[in-house]
Amino acid sequence: MTSYKNNAIYLLKTFCIVMTMIVGVTSLSFAFLPSVRESLSQQTVSSYGSSGAEVRAIQEKLKERGLFTVGVTGYYGEKTREAVLKFQKQQGISQTGTAGPLTLKALGISIGTIPAATESNIYLLARIISAESRGEPYTGQVAVGAVILNRIEHPSFPDTLSGVIYQNGAFTAIVDGQFNEPISDSAYSAARDALNGWDPTGGCVYYYNPAKTSNAFMYSRPVVVTIGSHRFCT
Repeated sequence: MTSYKNNAIYLLKTFCIVMTMIVGVTSLSFAFLPSVRESLSQQTVSSYGSSGAEVRAIQEKLKERGLFTVGVTGYYGEKTREAVLKFQKQQGISQTGTAGPLTLKALGISIGTIPAATESNIYLLARIISAESRGEPYTGQVAVGAVILNRIEHPSFPDTLSGVIYQNGAFTAIVDGQFNEPISDSAYSAARDALNGWDPTGGCVYYYNPAKTSNAFMYSRPVVVTIGSHRFCT
């Protein structure tokens, strides 16, 4: 009996040691291998061929460090890619030539975080979901909420929920009165689902209804998925 008891204690101690080592190795991987965390992110990132305010900010930051020596254009071409690669090498970040979340953070380009699913956040997100996607299928309503949350984590947009929603010119529903209409019950549920991590768009930061807009910029964005009457884009 004593031998059996000793063996059981030995096996338990061995199990605890092994589990401690596994947890330690996992923690070290995320602490010291930026490429692991960079690749896990689902954010939309700037890469070769991208253009806009985010790319301009990247070029300006790289120029300050003497890594980008040509004019700031807002277009992510070969010179920008080369400068990003040099910066990533300096910082010990996986050298992809793509400006992912870790690269942007290292450059000092601000990125917000998804807020908690508090009642006030659910209410605010539900209000804009209802205004922008009333009559859309439920998945489409969640998708609109997800786009708004994705913008919070994207350097080209404000870093807070209210900042994204009230950004000047971002949503027509803010100025045409739809935002002040009664909130549909489904919008509350969609807001909760979006805040809890459901993203039917796969990380999109734009959407538009082709029947209601002729905005050339929107039509220039790569469409990832169409849900109901909305096209969701990166």
